[in-house]
Amino acid sequence: MSIRYVSTRGQAPELNFEDVLLAGLASDGGLYVPTELPTFSHEQLVAMQGMSYPDLAYEIVSPFVGDCIDEADLRAILNETYAEFRHPAVAPLIQLDHNQWVLELFQGPTLAFKDFALQLLGRLLDHVLARRGEKVVIMGATSGDTGSAAIEGCRRCENIDIFILHPHERVSEVQRRQMTTVIAPNIHNLAIQGNFDDCQAMVKASFVAEPFLPGGRRLVAVNSINWARIMAQIVYYFYSALALGRLDAPTSFSVPTGNFGDIFAGYLAKKMGLPVEKLVIATNKNDVLHRVLTEGVYSRLSLEPTLSPSMDITVSSNFERLLFDLAGRDGDELSRWMATFAEGGLALSTEALEQTKTMFDSHRCSDDETCEEIAQVWSSNGYLIDPHTAIGTKAARVCHGDSQAAMVTLATAHPAKFPAAIEASGIGVEAQLPRHLADLFERQEAFDVLPNDLAEVQTFMAENCRA
Repeated sequence: MSIRYVSTRGQAPELNFEDVLLAGLASDGGLYVPTELPTFSHEQLVAMQGMSYPDLAYEIVSPFVGDCIDEADLRAILNETYAEFRHPAVAPLIQLDHNQWVLELFQGPTLAFKDFALQLLGRLLDHVLARRGEKVVIMGATSGDTGSAAIEGCRRCENIDIFILHPHERVSEVQRRQMTTVIAPNIHNLAIQGNFDDCQAMVKASFVAEPFLPGGRRLVAVNSINWARIMAQIVYYFYSALALGRLDAPTSFSVPTGNFGDIFAGYLAKKMGLPVEKLVIATNKNDVLHRVLTEGVYSRLSLEPTLSPSMDITVSSNFERLLFDLAGRDGDELSRWMATFAEGGLALSTEALEQTKTMFDSHRCSDDETCEEIAQVWSSNGYLIDPHTAIGTKAARVCHGDSQAAMVTLATAHPAKFPAAIEASGIGVEAQLPRHLADLFERQEAFDVLPNDLAEVQTFMAENCRA
């Protein structure tokens, strides 16, 4: 099976996996999606039970990669990627209550779920670029976790210069230091005097603008607009359901999400044959996705900083991938929808909204509710969770109702990354950084503060690319 990829906007060329990996955003401004999905039967899923994480990842990922990377190389890349994780299970499950589980996705090197995709993405890029004899520039925006995971995944890559934009003074100190203390000639941290949406808008604009890098260097995306990120995240939905051993009944998932990428991977897992009952969108007061389900309107409001900053987002970039399906995979129709959204807001049709509600539920938490949930889980279980995971566990209880399905909350980050939220919860406990990051606050930092101006950012990048 050799899967091809098309743009949601319908005007970009169809590509294979290797070209999609390097393209990121499509030339027409759309996002790449596969033309078809591999599917797995009940018998195949049963046969997958007991597989190690890298072996299962190969079964899920290889159809998407096709013949772009041979089996031995892909298996080696996957084994190397997940050998970097601190827990032997890679993604361990923790039981909180009857039918309530937490999937720990923070066992990677930068303590966030982004490691599952970005440690893999860096290795895939390095493999492909070395074979092609090319050098590229990575440009990414981060609300906290993507940046450190991308930097960690690409720090040793000889063929990559990486520029990560983060909103100045709007990420936690731990998150900032995880990025800015990686000192290498190919790594550039840019603190933008704006919010995350400003950073993300610059990245999108740069991919559709006239070339601005010297020597015709290719620009590559590591944000969740890159298809390879979504592909890698599909794996842990299968892994957790297989680990629970409940293949004769569906599993539900509660996913803390702002950009819709992580939960879209769950939607694809369901389409690929995994028995999934419900996907719960768990969000903070920047509730663009919750409002889609409750009001039927996709629109952006002003951003409000919260204790869960990785979800402080007002435009959910990956929602376009779901909208493409809701539009009947019609690129022209989707383009009209996105133009309407850009003008102020997109009202979903009754049919599209009902279709969305059959697959997704949602819940919104305030900062106070987030702190109460951290305290409640600590009191009940002696288990410390970060604010994003707390929103997930609260949404899981609210939306699970009397369902008999196993409910798995994706624990997206280690609590030590968000000390302010842990302190605000009043539990009197301090989360400790793992041993490999114990000296984080003593390490040298390096970053550049730049204005919220696309031309200045692009000029900085052009002047700081290695020859």
